[in-house]
Amino acid sequence: MRRPATLKPWLTEEGLLDWLRSAQKVDEYRRRLSIWLTHLGRWSAREISELSGVSVQAVWLWVGQYNRKGPGGLGRTGRGGRRWAFLSTADEQRFLAGWQEQAAQGRIITAKQMHADLCRRIGKPVSLAFVYRLLHRHQWRKLGPRPRHVKGSVMAQEEFKKNYRRRSR
Repeated sequence: MRRPATLKPWLTEEGLLDWLRSAQKVDEYRRRLSIWLTHLGRWSAREISELSGVSVQAVWLWVGQYNRKGPGGLGRTGRGGRRWAFLSTADEQRFLAGWQEQAAQGRIITAKQMHADLCRRIGKPVSLAFVYRLLHRHQWRKLGPRPRHVKGSVMAQEEFKKNYRRRSR
């Protein structure tokens, strides 16, 4: 059986307890609780993993991260994100602002029209899928035409239906 883990003294016992209580999410609390229980020294990593519902490897990983980087070592940075963007988010919003004005006037805008303008703006060719991802990123959605014409009269259409003669064959 492995010996209980030891922690580097990054925080005092009161500081460690305050750090534990200041967790805002459940998974963050679980990591900090594992460190707290390790600090108390009464439980092995296996017992801590059973108490917190995680694997033994996770407990050892968290203890190692805490020992190497301190309390900030347990903070999670997302794995996703835009690492290689042709335009910043602000530039994309400015690009879409011009198209927003045209859309507000009632013009039909297609992704192919935007594609040509976007290639000019970036200075290199990009795929049409890039345009669709850009639109999705900024919550643009596909809108169809209106179900009826604005100037259309329902009464005139009904009158036409009543008085129109069908041709017989």
